[in-house]
Amino acid sequence: MPASPSTARALNDRLALRLLQQEGPLTAGQLKQLTGLSRPTVADLVDRLTAAGLITVVGESGEQRRGPNARLYGIVAGRAHLAALDVRTEGVLVLVSDLLGRVLAEASAPIGGDTGTGPAVEQAVAAVERAVKEGGADRLHTVGIGAPGLIDPATGDLRDSAGLPAWHRSLVAALQDRLPGARVTVENETNLAALAEQREGAARDRDTFVLLWLGHGVGAAVVLDGALRRGASGGTGEIGFLPVPGTSTLPSATDCDGGFHSLAGAAAVVSLAAEYGLPVLGAVGDPVDGPANEPVEGPDVARVARGAADGSEAARVVAGAVARAAAADERFLHTLADRIAVGAASVAAVLDPGCVVLGGEVGRAGGAVLAGLVGERLRRMSPLATEVRASGLGGAAVLRGALLTARERAQDELFGPPER
Repeated sequence: MPASPSTARALNDRLALRLLQQEGPLTAGQLKQLTGLSRPTVADLVDRLTAAGLITVVGESGEQRRGPNARLYGIVAGRAHLAALDVRTEGVLVLVSDLLGRVLAEASAPIGGDTGTGPAVEQAVAAVERAVKEGGADRLHTVGIGAPGLIDPATGDLRDSAGLPAWHRSLVAALQDRLPGARVTVENETNLAALAEQREGAARDRDTFVLLWLGHGVGAAVVLDGALRRGASGGTGEIGFLPVPGTSTLPSATDCDGGFHSLAGAAAVVSLAAEYGLPVLGAVGDPVDGPANEPVEGPDVARVARGAADGSEAARVVAGAVARAAAADERFLHTLADRIAVGAASVAAVLDPGCVVLGGEVGRAGGAVLAGLVGERLRRMSPLATEVRASGLGGAAVLRGALLTARERAQDELFGPPER
């Protein structure tokens, strides 16, 4: 059916705004060239968008002839302010940005494991409010949250997950209450990291890939034909439950012990490092240095594993092994690569993604060295050509993904037809 004049205007306005977002400030003449619209149509849309407070004159082009076409128009970045949160077991990271995604302020709130739900939520919300104030924002339009766990595809809520703090599920409601008018959305952290890698990181040239998250736990995000796939229950990528060889038991519906998690989760990585005599931290933070080239045995291994709940310790031992590259370090990294390749090969056999990105604390710490070792093993294990890459965004992937998601949702509303 033919579009109505109002629909055509809305589509033209949205096209112009997207171009201004992607290209930066443009003249009316450049908008005419890039959109293919007539000069009067471009003049009309510029007037409409200016009157709506979405664009403004930000300068002049370098053209010698002055006139309307020499004015540079840009999106009004302060039209809306956004917040992105990276919610972890041990705390929350926050950033506040303008509509174009420019970061205005950052904050963090460490939250101890023995903190009650109420105080933990209060600390997290206070960090957001502090960042909003420091960023000079009167109010937030959209808040994007990245958190571990499953997201209910029907409601968008964070579902109960064993082992995750109760304050995670209470945080969304608290933010909605304390930030009136803000749209608050939550997404699985691994999915957000994959979106960021696709837009700005290691997978920019790929429309099909898998992000393998290696941190406190393990998981995967699946991007097929440019779209993030969540599955019927939101559980696509829960590979911690994947039954694999090399474990002593099988996972259950409520416990991923015995699955891929038992090979590549943080506790398993730290325990493996201790077996190879690498310096690790015990349960109370004391160094536990195994004798060179000899494994740590008995109760020591269990104590080390209990002290490895934080993915940062696993990342530390992996980064140390990569940096030192001694004989024990090499053996540890090769064994770790063997383990990771088991999970990666299983994913590749089902999805044939062509590319696996190693993210999370451990994936980032291993960098190109660990990615190369896993890639070598995949070439031997699978007939499917699968490139293995290290994360290109480091520790910022989840926050960047949350910000990108918040920005797109805000722009969808602000750039959409007025009648929506």
